[in-house]
Amino acid sequence: MTLFDERIPELVRRMKDGELSPVELAEEAIRRIEDVDTRVGSFLERNDALLQSAEQLLDKRNRGEALGALYGLPAGIKDNIAVKGMKLTCASRMLADYRPLDDAVVIERLRAEDALFVGKLNLDEFAMGSSTETSAFQKTRNPWNPETVPGGSSGGSAAAVAAREVVFALGTDSGGSVRQPASFTGIVGFKPTYGRIPRTGVVAFASSFDTVGVLAKTVDDAAYVYDQLHGYDERDTTSLPRDAEATFATLGQDVRGLRAAVPEEWLENIDPEVKARIEEALGVMEGLGIGVDVVRLPHLSYAEAAYTILASAEAASNLARFDGVRYGFRPEGIADIDELYTRARSAGFGWEVKRRLMLGTFALSAGRYEDFYLKAQKVRTRIREDLARVFADYDLIVGPTAPTPAFHFKERLDDPLKMYQNDRFTVPANLAGLPAISVPAGFSGSGLPIGLQIMGDATDDARVLQVAYAFQEATLHHVRRPAL
Repeated sequence: MTLFDERIPELVRRMKDGELSPVELAEEAIRRIEDVDTRVGSFLERNDALLQSAEQLLDKRNRGEALGALYGLPAGIKDNIAVKGMKLTCASRMLADYRPLDDAVVIERLRAEDALFVGKLNLDEFAMGSSTETSAFQKTRNPWNPETVPGGSSGGSAAAVAAREVVFALGTDSGGSVRQPASFTGIVGFKPTYGRIPRTGVVAFASSFDTVGVLAKTVDDAAYVYDQLHGYDERDTTSLPRDAEATFATLGQDVRGLRAAVPEEWLENIDPEVKARIEEALGVMEGLGIGVDVVRLPHLSYAEAAYTILASAEAASNLARFDGVRYGFRPEGIADIDELYTRARSAGFGWEVKRRLMLGTFALSAGRYEDFYLKAQKVRTRIREDLARVFADYDLIVGPTAPTPAFHFKERLDDPLKMYQNDRFTVPANLAGLPAISVPAGFSGSGLPIGLQIMGDATDDARVLQVAYAFQEATLHHVRRPAL
């Protein structure tokens, strides 16, 4: 057991009351990273000023000043989110030495609430991947089994929380990149409604999908952190103008009488152990007084294909700025601008990024736009309509987070279609901009975690968290932790 096994509200209370100090938690983070990160590989960069920042927070308490809601909590940040003074690499050679001049909005909000930044966490390059195997710099391993992947693209964030190297972490979720690694590592991953958390200062992958999310040990920890992050920001044109309600205070409310729909398509072609754990989870939900029905959502089978085309098209547009001219990797001995573009992007980007840029460019090209991009947009609309029809009669949509537990390294690396299919249960929430959470639902026979996904209608973030919390407290799967 470590200090980081305690829940966030209790840690904050103890520090504000003087039972603990931010320095003690910072030292715990340093000890834990030195002990386990050579085996896990979560961190790309550590904050050299961590102890100094912790001492400043201790002085702030000693002076009797008001303390933030996240006072002294060591946090990890996915390395596609800007933190002033630290590198912003996106796990890519293209940005290997880039340092941003400003904080992302989410970092501003964490600073305002007195959080500590332990360091930047590994990810799939430019958030393109489902296993954190496409990082240009290092391999992150699943703390439950070092021969298996931690999921992706927020695999470093998930592994750091599961290994108790940080109290919580921020990730980004474009097609499941917070929820799927949470499922693989036995923690909680929450993706709020699109636009609830501002994205200013977050490197864009697919702008109409990207959402900052929270990874934590428990649902209540995730809700507590989320309440400090959401809210309108005028610098983000996708930021929702109406503020969200506080969610942490609503946890523990009675969920009896709610109705949950289980897509029949989500119970087909999945690992038998995943199916067994999900069926057990549905039984628990019925025991909580939630009505559970199996429904058909005919267009969900096209969700992954539509997402792949649309996200790749948006990535081709967003990553066009990385050309070696203003910033990014610039090779030496360039003869002309054409050679600069070719060599900078060829050497700066990894193979998975190149694959998606090529696919996105092809989908947007003359003669292919209507066949691929426009058709994918129509499918996206159909999926949104299907989900809206379900939410007219149900409060939630539930099912597995991923079709399998964590898989072994290189098992899917050479088969991109098989890799992309791993996100087929998570991408619908991104296609429709809906809130969704992955919460531990049990374990496979080999001891690998399995996650239950709970999805709500737009802006129903509080209800999603309430039901996930009720399920968590009824099952206590979150208590089990990897034996590092």
